[in-house]
Amino acid sequence: MTVADHHVVGEVGFAAWQSSDAFKGVDLSADVLERTRKAYEVFAGETNGDVRLAELDGEVVGWCARDGAPNYISDLWVLPNHQGRGIGKALVLDAIARIKAEGHSTATIHTHGRDAGASRLYHRCGFAITWRGIEYSKSMGIDLEKVHLEQSFA
Repeated sequence: MTVADHHVVGEVGFAAWQSSDAFKGVDLSADVLERTRKAYEVFAGETNGDVRLAELDGEVVGWCARDGAPNYISDLWVLPNHQGRGIGKALVLDAIARIKAEGHSTATIHTHGRDAGASRLYHRCGFAITWRGIEYSKSMGIDLEKVHLEQSFA
């Protein structure tokens, strides 16, 4: 990923976040939406983690990041009009392969508790739920229902 990609990473992430199941029927305040948009806008420039892009015909259509613990997949976002085409699955499987190759015994990922699409994808990729509860989102500034998932390589 180049510096030139930072802006598009933010746009793709925010568009995918807005289209997710997580907040369907939930009235989020303008402040929460703006904090979230800003978090996506600055993520690529501030992360120390690995960010991998998915491109089709020269357009960034998705991305996956490993930010935080070395076995943690922190982000997976695919543009709404490209979802359901295997892009997210390819990005997750690539991250899992890199985590395994680095010698880690598990891979972890977290998602919103109400994001059924993400949960289905992660289960298809071999993850199982290890925790469900309420967790504070620093980027949104609110408490959210979250799900933690893990895949063991033993």
